[in-house]
Amino acid sequence: MRPTKPAARDSRTARRSEARRATSRRQRLFGLAALAVVTLLAAGLVARGGHGEGSDAGTRAGVADTSRTSPSPEAERTEARGRPGTSPGTDESPKAKPSASSEKPPGPGPKSGTGTFTTASASGGRVGHGTTVRRYTVQVEGGSGISATEAAREIEHVLADPRGWTANGRDSFQLVGSGPHDFEVKIATPDTVDQLCGQAGLDTHGEVNCDVGSQVIVNLKRWLTGSPEFSGPVEEYRALIINHEVGHRIGHGHETCPGPGKPAPAMMQQIYGLKGCAPNAWPYDSDGTYLGGPPVA
Repeated sequence: MRPTKPAARDSRTARRSEARRATSRRQRLFGLAALAVVTLLAAGLVARGGHGEGSDAGTRAGVADTSRTSPSPEAERTEARGRPGTSPGTDESPKAKPSASSEKPPGPGPKSGTGTFTTASASGGRVGHGTTVRRYTVQVEGGSGISATEAAREIEHVLADPRGWTANGRDSFQLVGSGPHDFEVKIATPDTVDQLCGQAGLDTHGEVNCDVGSQVIVNLKRWLTGSPEFSGPVEEYRALIINHEVGHRIGHGHETCPGPGKPAPAMMQQIYGLKGCAPNAWPYDSDGTYLGGPPVA
């Protein structure tokens, strides 16, 4: 039986409704897909901005990494001049193997000690031919980790060197372990040096030595590490300390560099810069010539 016309109209109406619903579903699906693509693109841009070379965050991360892996210019400069620390050119990566001949420089020692001193019992004969004999003792602060006897022998060796003050023909020196003496050489921690030198109005700011009263006061930090301005071995710098402070004791004032490339005078404050001179620990050369410079007013 053939359908009536109203039934046909109903069928066409139903098909049109279904077509509209299908179109609506496709539009919703397309919209969701487009939204997902936009979201992914936005996420990618954020990620790129957070780590890109031109972003603030990327710059900060780069600076932080550099500070951990690259020494500062100041560190390079001071290491090149022999300040304690990692030796120039050392590869500290896990794959690197330390050189068998490399030795770790000594540290600066403790900042404070007990405040009491042990006098070395060591004594020796007179050194030099001068008529003025200056007897001295060597004292080491408790807690410094320094042997009083070893320090006394090292100081005795410095004052007996023919390049030292005995070359002036006037002064002689003698290490004594007890009894009358003219002065004491004291090796003290930085805090104690500041205290003892400060009593005479001198500001050693934890770094340098002084000559006060009957005392030559040696800063433990300088004794162990030398100076950033002195490229020689620490033992040579110890000789400079003793020669400089004993030089004050026998009447010498500060001097400055006599000219570029010449030896810095022992009475020059070399720790503050060499002004073109070469580092030098001795007041005289091996020929007995005084290695002086213009006086500092």
